[in-house]
Amino acid sequence: MGPAAMAQLARERCGVESVVHVCCRDRNLLGLQMDLLSYNALGIRNILAVTGDPPKMGNYPDATAVFDIDSIGLIHFIQSLNRGQDLSGRPIGGQTRFHVGAGCNPAHPELQREVDRFGQKIEAGAEYFFSQPLYDPEVLERFLEMTAHFPEVPFLVGILPLASSKNAEFLHNEVPGMQVPDNIRRRLKQAPTRAEQREIGIQVARDTLALAHEHPRVRGAYIYPPFGSYQAVLDVLDVLPTFGSESQARGGGTVD
Repeated sequence: MGPAAMAQLARERCGVESVVHVCCRDRNLLGLQMDLLSYNALGIRNILAVTGDPPKMGNYPDATAVFDIDSIGLIHFIQSLNRGQDLSGRPIGGQTRFHVGAGCNPAHPELQREVDRFGQKIEAGAEYFFSQPLYDPEVLERFLEMTAHFPEVPFLVGILPLASSKNAEFLHNEVPGMQVPDNIRRRLKQAPTRAEQREIGIQVARDTLALAHEHPRVRGAYIYPPFGSYQAVLDVLDVLPTFGSESQARGGGTVD
């Protein structure tokens, strides 16, 4: 299902706004413009502009990727629509009203390149960032230190609860840019049952959520359901009331 249709259903049935992914892999420039104008007409305002992974990494390796532009070019393009200009710079007779976000990977093996692109996305008009899932506090700290000189925009940490030792090993060894620390993988491997491994994965996710809550540069977190298990998301969120009471004692808020 296309993300716009899912966003419409979520708004109609649940009364919540969505952040819709727009991926350079899947559309040429004309298709991207058509989609974006359609989203604006539907009242969809929140966009996450991403380049997208090559199809060969997924379940349809024979699919053709487009990549007319990358995420930086897409952010520029969307902000042009917000100013009332199409992809060729001509007026469109109005202005879109998008809030444009971008992705980042603090664990990227070419870290300086990722930091540079972070700055380029802000310059292009990125208004907030979602990180790839994180498990190592040092990775997050290093990335936030290296990007501290850029204009500050809201930063949200990605959290993906680990489902098992096998799941952790796959993410660490097979998914580009993902790092699961040795001590966490060792804890999972030593747990005798899958249920115990799942509990460790939930606790690690809670620890990451706690880190996100305490860091002054982090404005919130978003949680992936592992293998479609939304119960795992709810289990991670069980820790939120603790944050709420602590924040009230300090006179602050809770995790967004």
